[in-house]
Amino acid sequence: MASTWWPCLVLALLFSEAASGFSRSPLRLLGKRSLPGGAVDGIEVYSTKISCKVTSRFAHNVVTTKAVNNADKAKEVSFDVELPKTAFITNFTLTIDGVTYPGNVKEKEVAKKQYEKAVSQGKTAGLVKASGRKLEKFTVSVNVAAGSNVIFELTYEELLKRHQGKYEMFLKVQPKQLIKHFEIEAQIFEPQGISTLDAEASFITNDLLGSALTKSFSGKKGHVSFKPSLDQQRSCPTCSDSLLNGDFTITYDVNRESPANVQVVNGYFVHFFAPQGLPVVPKNVVFVIDVSGSMAGRKIQQTRDALLKILDDVKETDYLNFILFSGGVTTWKDQLVQATPENLQEARTFVKNIRDDGMTNLNDGLLRGIHMLNKAREENLVPERSTSIVIMLTDGDANAGESRPERIQENVRNAIKGKFPLYNLGFGNNLNFNFLETMGLENHGFARRIYEDSDADLQLQGFYDEVANPLLTEVEMEYPQNAILDLTQNSYQHFYDGSEIVVAGRLADENINSFKADVKGQGAFNDLTFTEEVTTEKITLWNGDEPSTFSWLDTVTVTQDRISVTINRKKNMVISFGDGVTFVVVLHQVWKKLPGHYDFLGFYVVDSHRMSAQTHGLLGQFFHPFDFKVSDIHPGSDPTKPDATMVVKNHRLTVTRGSQKDYRKDASVGMKVACWFVHNNGKGLIDGIHTDYIVPNLF
Repeated sequence: MASTWWPCLVLALLFSEAASGFSRSPLRLLGKRSLPGGAVDGIEVYSTKISCKVTSRFAHNVVTTKAVNNADKAKEVSFDVELPKTAFITNFTLTIDGVTYPGNVKEKEVAKKQYEKAVSQGKTAGLVKASGRKLEKFTVSVNVAAGSNVIFELTYEELLKRHQGKYEMFLKVQPKQLIKHFEIEAQIFEPQGISTLDAEASFITNDLLGSALTKSFSGKKGHVSFKPSLDQQRSCPTCSDSLLNGDFTITYDVNRESPANVQVVNGYFVHFFAPQGLPVVPKNVVFVIDVSGSMAGRKIQQTRDALLKILDDVKETDYLNFILFSGGVTTWKDQLVQATPENLQEARTFVKNIRDDGMTNLNDGLLRGIHMLNKAREENLVPERSTSIVIMLTDGDANAGESRPERIQENVRNAIKGKFPLYNLGFGNNLNFNFLETMGLENHGFARRIYEDSDADLQLQGFYDEVANPLLTEVEMEYPQNAILDLTQNSYQHFYDGSEIVVAGRLADENINSFKADVKGQGAFNDLTFTEEVTTEKITLWNGDEPSTFSWLDTVTVTQDRISVTINRKKNMVISFGDGVTFVVVLHQVWKKLPGHYDFLGFYVVDSHRMSAQTHGLLGQFFHPFDFKVSDIHPGSDPTKPDATMVVKNHRLTVTRGSQKDYRKDASVGMKVACWFVHNNGKGLIDGIHTDYIVPNLF
């Protein structure tokens, strides 16, 4: 797992009082007259739109809010947007009465310093700060003159991750007032095709949501629109406040005809890997639990509840143990034990009796758990085809034994030696989460914050569900060395059911026609290899100025205005015009080991008699019957191919008997068809001469 960099935004906008009439008072964040907020003191927000465009799991989101100051004096207006923590801001603009002021995106530490400097000087600035479990908040304020209009536009992007079988797009809805034009619109394009699409809101009943929500998907495209009217926004029929206050979540998944999918765009590729239906690899899990005094009360009870639920989901093929640390370290068993019904019942009794006590010796607790897993592997106490995991939960910083974070990190790194992942769960806010995150990432895991709330036990159980079903271990994504440059992380210790591995890279040669991508991993019973053939050759369909791009590896049908285009994977493309003529473009793949051999396309016409009598061209002139006569068949220069005389269009031509392949029904082998070959580039058969039909380009 790679660490995530959170960019912050600083707006370097230097307003002059003479030009803008803005006061230079210090920035105030989200006060009484915030935007979005109530229509207070003459500030009216009349439009908010969240526009999301998702292509191949990558989301491009634009939040646009428009407001007007109807008061008779300048007012301060604040704009705040809560962003997913996995997102990054790419642009922000502020438009006042038609004049646009752009912002500058800065790295986090640089942004913070510039933000503080800008505020001290009375300038307009915005900053991203943490806000809840999944979000960070961006806030900016500006003084708006009486009668002036202001438009805030924020652009942010994120790669959607697959979580328990679905991609999730998480949007925070909190306008705080009734808005005349409020809309969330998402357009999704997935080359693999969309298999499921759903949307839900935490702030509205399903009945009300259904009347304001439209969602649909077909083939590769999906669409979601949430557009509540003013009456639908009201918290009650006669209320003037808004019920739009909560989470709006869009989830979807894609078709998976094969475990992997590789997409190539502009010399770069992205490799998505998510196999299904594989048996689960047995796992060896050590739970390292902080039971120091700070865990007393609700936290220790929620930890017990979560562990009891987790024990209900442990498979009998798994091995486990519990290690508790406070001032010292205690263990449930001296070594890992199999999750038999008898052992699980004993484990439940142990968990129910967990009590808080003393200080926090995190270092010794972790090292004991790591040593136990290493010993189990060395002494063959666990199955050879199994995988090991350490899950550590703590609510504070180490204050007993080795307490220096950098030394604990070093000790853990040296003990694990890259052999298995460490997952750190930080309970609450009174801890050094950066330390936990760094230590997790250094050891092929990650850190997750568990929030002190009524559902903390569900958060703990939800984390375990993510790692409960490993399908592959020691996963390696391999590509031809001479074909790929600038590769992202391509080796992973685990692939978990319901997730997805994503690798990106740059092609060494943009003109390369194809390459192979291999994924190798260790399964529950044997080693597995998945091979994906990648082609860079594209099929582009244009609808006006809007292109849709496909490849010969797709199987898809696109229909619009009585025109139907069907791509049959690695075979052909069929274009039908309603009840009229059908064209077939066949992909002829040749043996490329001989020089000069290249794949080529064959163009065929089905039901050509449906074409207009005015149709012409090299092929079109023969779509309708014409008179000809063949006579005087006699031996030619090749004994197997007789010659004859053909009378056609008032010309006497010498023709030769032969055969040709018709690939309309069988694209790979074709069907042999007997025919007469006309010599001299068709002279006398075609209208005019052959050069009349050659053009410098197609468009």
